[in-house]
Amino acid sequence: MSGSRRGSARGSARGSGRDSGSGAEREGARRRWSLGPPGGATWSFPWSSGSPGQAAEEMVAGLLSAALEARRRHDEIEFRRCVKILAQGQGLREAVDRALLDALNRHVTLAWHGGWQPADLVRLAGRRLEARHVRLVTDAIAAEMRAYAAATVDDRWLDQLDAIGATVWWGRDEEYLRDDGGRTAMVACALRVIHLLATLPALERLCPVPGTARRTPGVRGGAVDERTLARVRALLAKAESTEFEAEAETFTAAAQALMARHSIDAALLAAQTPGPGAAGGPEGRRLGVDAPYEGPKAMLLDVIASANHCRSVWSRHFGFATVLGFPADLAAVEVLFTSLLVQATTAMRLAGSRRDGLGRSRTRSFRQSFLAAYAQRIGERLREATGEAVREAAADAGRDLLPVLAAREQAVEARVEELFPTLTLVGAGAVSNREGWISGRAAADRAVLDVRRKLAEGGR
Repeated sequence: MSGSRRGSARGSARGSGRDSGSGAEREGARRRWSLGPPGGATWSFPWSSGSPGQAAEEMVAGLLSAALEARRRHDEIEFRRCVKILAQGQGLREAVDRALLDALNRHVTLAWHGGWQPADLVRLAGRRLEARHVRLVTDAIAAEMRAYAAATVDDRWLDQLDAIGATVWWGRDEEYLRDDGGRTAMVACALRVIHLLATLPALERLCPVPGTARRTPGVRGGAVDERTLARVRALLAKAESTEFEAEAETFTAAAQALMARHSIDAALLAAQTPGPGAAGGPEGRRLGVDAPYEGPKAMLLDVIASANHCRSVWSRHFGFATVLGFPADLAAVEVLFTSLLVQATTAMRLAGSRRDGLGRSRTRSFRQSFLAAYAQRIGERLREATGEAVREAAADAGRDLLPVLAAREQAVEARVEELFPTLTLVGAGAVSNREGWISGRAAADRAVLDVRRKLAEGGR
């Protein structure tokens, strides 16, 4: 992944200067706020009594810059001093609100052009900050999205807005700054969010930014059959709800086989529709990979992606992986990963905790190894289910499907090379607990799968 790009704004420091006339005359002619940061410089923001608006905005701009610079330097004392003046300064409320709203809007827009998407911003805010910051990010996204006509926003973008609940619930924009915890807390919250947005590195752009997409309202893009996806979700729901691991494995394999057959049908249709009417190329989705045990979870996502003709690129620092593939395959990866995380976590917890002979906890190493083994064996089983689906589809179609599927995998590889030209291979973490490894493979390997029967049940 690309390195971080730091953004900071420095306000201009004005010297205090000398005013002519008596102290009383100077006090009557102007008011002055001053802030003395470390290093001897003095922030001075005077304004005459006849034109407070423009000078107040200049003062607020300088204080915002000083606060963000203090945040960049990890100078919490200086940051709090700036926040206090912005929150409590007489006559500054409107100017502060306008400046905060403008900065939030501007940096959300810049984030889009830097490759970030709505779910990415909310996920990162949740990792780096607190719940109130996540709410503010969500509302800032909803506010910024008002600038775009629906026909110019990609379907994938709209899906993410729905998923994070980004809706305009307020009447005046100042309301979404949320004063509930006090004005000082509100200003500090907004500045922390602005700093987070201002220091985002560039990401790979996976779909058109708002305002540039071309879509017909009411017509969904992509090649995902919602009925098939509903059947898959029903099978996975059964897998998640059963107390028997054998049943869970069988339902999961049935879901994989169903999505594999849907992927094959989509590939055949695309191969038979050359030219302008053909389906588009590979796309990308970012899926969260959260603590704890991020390494084995990323490994699980990677094996699911591989079994579905996709590639997964893990960005550990940001807590997500970018999965590249064709739409039907990406849909399969997302629903399977979500379900298998639930199933793996359930199986891991049922296995209990572990201690060594001296009573020291070995639970973390046990669970790390358990999930890594689970991921490896699940990958093997999913590939088996996919291979069976390919053989059955080839028999039904009376043709060799391998060239068609190989061409699509080559297109995915080319997209990976395009977006990640400096990609490096890293391990997902060491496996140090033999018992955890054996238990994890056993949890993924107990069932004799009867895919055809469960497929039939899933369609009822």
